[in-house]
Amino acid sequence: MTAAHPDRPETSETAALPALPYGSWPSPLTAEWASAASPRLEGAAFVGDEIWWGQSVPAEGGRTAVFRRALTAAATATATAIETVLPTPWSARSAVHDYGGGAWAATDDGRLFFVEKSDQQVWRLLPGGTPQPLTADPAHRYGGLRWGADTLLAVRERATGADAAGDDTAAGTDAATRAIVAIDVATGDVRTLATGTDFVAQPTLSPDGALLAWIGWDDPDMPWDRTRLRIARIDGDTPAAPVDVAGGSGAVLQPEWRDERTLLFLDDTTGFWNPWQVSADAGIPPIPLAPADADTGGPLWSLGMRWYGVLDGARILAVRSDGSDRLVLIGPTGDVSPVALPATGDLLIEAVRGHQALVSGTAPETTGIWLIDADAGTARQIVGASLGIKRAWLPRTAPLTVSGSSGDVHAFVHPPASPVARGADGERPPYLVLVHGGPTGRATGVADSRVLFFTSRGIGVLEVNYGGSTGYGRAYRERLRGQWGVVDVADVAAAASGLAATGAADPARLAIKGGSAGGWTVLAALARTDVFAAGISRYGVGDARALAAASHGFEAHYLDGLIGPLPEAEEVYRERSPLTHIEGFDVPVLLLQGSDDPVVPPSQAEAIRDALAAHGVPHAYVRYEGEGHGFRRAETIVHALETELAFLGQVFEFETPGIPPVTLT
Repeated sequence: MTAAHPDRPETSETAALPALPYGSWPSPLTAEWASAASPRLEGAAFVGDEIWWGQSVPAEGGRTAVFRRALTAAATATATAIETVLPTPWSARSAVHDYGGGAWAATDDGRLFFVEKSDQQVWRLLPGGTPQPLTADPAHRYGGLRWGADTLLAVRERATGADAAGDDTAAGTDAATRAIVAIDVATGDVRTLATGTDFVAQPTLSPDGALLAWIGWDDPDMPWDRTRLRIARIDGDTPAAPVDVAGGSGAVLQPEWRDERTLLFLDDTTGFWNPWQVSADAGIPPIPLAPADADTGGPLWSLGMRWYGVLDGARILAVRSDGSDRLVLIGPTGDVSPVALPATGDLLIEAVRGHQALVSGTAPETTGIWLIDADAGTARQIVGASLGIKRAWLPRTAPLTVSGSSGDVHAFVHPPASPVARGADGERPPYLVLVHGGPTGRATGVADSRVLFFTSRGIGVLEVNYGGSTGYGRAYRERLRGQWGVVDVADVAAAASGLAATGAADPARLAIKGGSAGGWTVLAALARTDVFAAGISRYGVGDARALAAASHGFEAHYLDGLIGPLPEAEEVYRERSPLTHIEGFDVPVLLLQGSDDPVVPPSQAEAIRDALAAHGVPHAYVRYEGEGHGFRRAETIVHALETELAFLGQVFEFETPGIPPVTLT
């Protein structure tokens, strides 16, 4: 086991603090503060002499607005320096692939194009005007918008249950379900540019607009399994047949044109996602650029995700991940230099222009967007602000590596931290073990506001990147292949037990929390191990077979790789499902669920609730009306955090001043 010890060494200053029970420390970091302090960012763009960005507004029902500010504005984003581009009630949010992404794009002269959440059509907003519909096609929905070469590109997907009649591709086939299209920004006419695979994503036009590049993949693969990089000439009356120029054995991502004939992309055929270059001319094989044992790339859950950008001078600004993220500049000869940036979590290259780039991410004290100047070597935060708290509230986060049944397991430890209280002598803190979703996802080790909500009250947080997580290369990611419900469960149990073995955590007060696929691991860990004394499942999966039957579109065959194909593996689905092993539950459980979740419907949580009730297991179930897969409304976020704290206080027997109690039945 390796780790920087997570305990903060006691000093004369901390020794003078009052000793209070862990979990009941007074904290100014309220649930309302946590809701407002970690905004959900949705892309950014250079628009003339301004910067525009998308951001969720929890106080307005979680809608996604578009804001702007001048490039020359001061480093600290203030309310007076920010203007709203897309006002209420409009919300830029796509439902393509259910997870959306790329829901807006803007031109340099200030025209905004966005996917309106309510109808999933593309709308336009001209300077000084009001939003007007651009497309009117209820049989389809749009996402992945991108402006380039004076053309608006989009991914178009047939809406669930829509009649394919009138589609300009082969009706009734998977390839007809999704297409790359160009939308005439004056008339709204839609021209199909590319189909031919079950899924398409990340379209980009060559600078002269003659060549289209994109990625495509077919069921049962997911975009982190196998994809193809395709090119087609589109400047004729009819787009030419596509040509595959890379992929097939690895997971190709994010094509970007370096010039009219040279294409960059990401591929993980060497074991890690790294940048590559290929010529549009046939017969010239791709070549790697600055290969490294770190990932530049990640799971394509959202259509708007980008991990590198092409700057002037043939330079590349790229994210590299090995657990945490860092930013590097790759020169024209392959030389690599670091770019100083306080953010080390969830970095994305949102936009590039000349020698500048917009990079979003999270830092220990803020979530925001930074303006990177590659010539000056500077990084200036232009969206988001410091959390406004003393550094003493920030935990001394440390990486943790333990031995698991499938190899090393990586995690991050956030110990309790407070400038106003300390733990009682001889008492070890309770810990909340966080399990990320996906399961093809990761934690990056940044203590965000929702982590600080717990650590400031004396509850430690352990984030586990179990086998199957991204950020550690393809082999680590593929540990979960066919082993969902086995490897993830063993790894979170090993990490929690390993932390307790260091003396940093109370082994009798370990709770586990996760959402979606993370909720599955929570429930499976409660059913199959005796490590955890309580569990919190947000919109978690309890019955894999029911999930497979309900899944469609993007995730229709996801479980083929995680568990096995149906019907051959039906018994494996039954055996792996937490609902099958309800007799293994013997600790309290909190279930939180959105009523309108299209990915994990309420029936999953309610089946677990009913089974727990039938077996007399203490539990509580909260259903949030109008919420989907992931909570966006301020009142929901606040209530969920406070309910989780009250639940832990009741189970672990500590006071939670000012927090309403939760009733377990």
